[in-house]
Amino acid sequence: MNTKLKCLLLDDELPGLTYLKMLCERIPELNVVKAFNRPSVFLTESLNIDFDLCILDIEMPDMNGIQIAGLLKGKLVIFTTAHKEYAAEAFDLEVVDFVRKPIQLERLQKAVHKAMRQLSETKHTKKYIHLNTDQGKSLIFFDQLCHIKASGIDSRDKDALLRDGSKICFKNITFEKLQAILPSDMFYRINKQEIIALDIVQHFSFEKIISTLFDEQNKPHMFYLSEVYRNAFLEKVKL
Repeated sequence: MNTKLKCLLLDDELPGLTYLKMLCERIPELNVVKAFNRPSVFLTESLNIDFDLCILDIEMPDMNGIQIAGLLKGKLVIFTTAHKEYAAEAFDLEVVDFVRKPIQLERLQKAVHKAMRQLSETKHTKKYIHLNTDQGKSLIFFDQLCHIKASGIDSRDKDALLRDGSKICFKNITFEKLQAILPSDMFYRINKQEIIALDIVQHFSFEKIISTLFDEQNKPHMFYLSEVYRNAFLEKVKL
């Protein structure tokens, strides 16, 4: 996986939260999106935050970490706690890892690498995503999707082209969110406005990609490869 894990932190003790955040910022594979010290605020705000992983304490007032983890459907969880008696219950939830306090950087990094492997395996195993579209809630199968671009009507929406030539509009979703949920070995962002499937690439140079798709003049469709995304694209296709 080439992208960082987007991470949320939760610990009701501010010194512990500050220390955890400091450790996480020393792990190159992590991007700490936000840190919380109140479970109620975390549960409210996390609904509107794009994240992959949550690192949370178990023993907290009002609602403990195990209860919170049970609500984070589809998200990776790493527990941190000084109380080993929670370990069995934590692993019943199929969390990524259980890190004992006081937390050591190497131990936390090991847990993060485990989370990265799990996320990568999930993306390779799953064959579709569930999105809100202009046709309602839709299952979008990866092998049927070939091109996504910003909508010309509403920039919050994205227009997608499917293999059979049909089109569908993904409602209110960012390119960053799409990059997070699409398999990174199948779909590449090539500029600020477009994501393409690798298997439509026929020829490419430093500035353009000639695809297997055809335009209205029945000529191979050409895409612009911007400087911002060029190196990542060339690295992925192993130039």
